[in-house]
Amino acid sequence: MSLDASSVEPDAIDTLIQRCLAGDQAAWEEIVRTYRRRVFNIAYKFTGRHDLAEDLTQDVFVKIFKSLDTFDRRANFQTWLVSVSRNLCIDHYRSVRKEREAIDRDVDPEDLAPVSPTTSPYQSLEASDRATLLRRGLAELAPSLKMAVVMRDLQEMSYQEIADTLGLPEGTVKSRINRGRNELARQISRIRERDDRAVAARTTGGGPDPRRSGVAG
Repeated sequence: MSLDASSVEPDAIDTLIQRCLAGDQAAWEEIVRTYRRRVFNIAYKFTGRHDLAEDLTQDVFVKIFKSLDTFDRRANFQTWLVSVSRNLCIDHYRSVRKEREAIDRDVDPEDLAPVSPTTSPYQSLEASDRATLLRRGLAELAPSLKMAVVMRDLQEMSYQEIADTLGLPEGTVKSRINRGRNELARQISRIRERDDRAVAARTTGGGPDPRRSGVAG
């Protein structure tokens, strides 16, 4: 039975920490079960998104696990855990802001779909449209998913290279790439539908206003 984070006794958590440092996997799992919701709530307040909060929660516990031997056992464990969680969330926010700026600066449609000198004008236009659509779709992704997709599919980095660059487990990287690709496909489909409705409305002089269609932009 899991402990409750709000009522866990110092001796109980101290025992769990001692067991964990001795290599007891069950003790670590008990710590995660006890404090996971507290960490998730902190992460969610920073991100406002369930999937990003889940990723951050995992990252926090990886950080906690690696730093457990440095924890001053005279201090309050929950206070320390909350502090680590908030600091990591703040670092995440700063890195996301830098990622967004880097992507906006570096990802150019011409880089995404280079056009051959022998390409016909119609093919050039089609390639340009695809690149623009891809860029618009990428702009709708969460920064962490966007970065994973860009690094894998555009920069052609290996999973291990991405994991090393972002400081994440390879499994987390693969998960973000898969989620990012699926979300990118959905966003591109939505953009196409929205654009088609807008063209139809302009052509017929009526029809529904795409801004009021209920489809998020």
